[in-house]
Amino acid sequence: MPNIASAKKRVRTSEKRAKINHSRMMRIRGFVRQVEEAIQSGDKDAALKALKTAEPEIMRGVSKGVVHKNTGARKVSRLGKAVAKLK
Repeated sequence: MPNIASAKKRVRTSEKRAKINHSRMMRIRGFVRQVEEAIQSGDKDAALKALKTAEPEIMRGVSKGVVHKNTGARKVSRLGKAVAKLK
């Protein structure tokens, strides 16, 4: 345990930020899962709709620093390609 006040505060803030980042990451994963489930079911309309809601969430994670810029772009790109493959 830290003894210095600033170190104590740093522990408190880092725990708070970790909770926020975790919830943001879980939200992104949920939206991505919805797209993947729609792709698995073969429903192109549902997959497109899910992708349109997932993309802003992924990019919001990028802007908040939860996900790296390239990781977010890669996820959106791969999901888009998978949806485009559906007939």
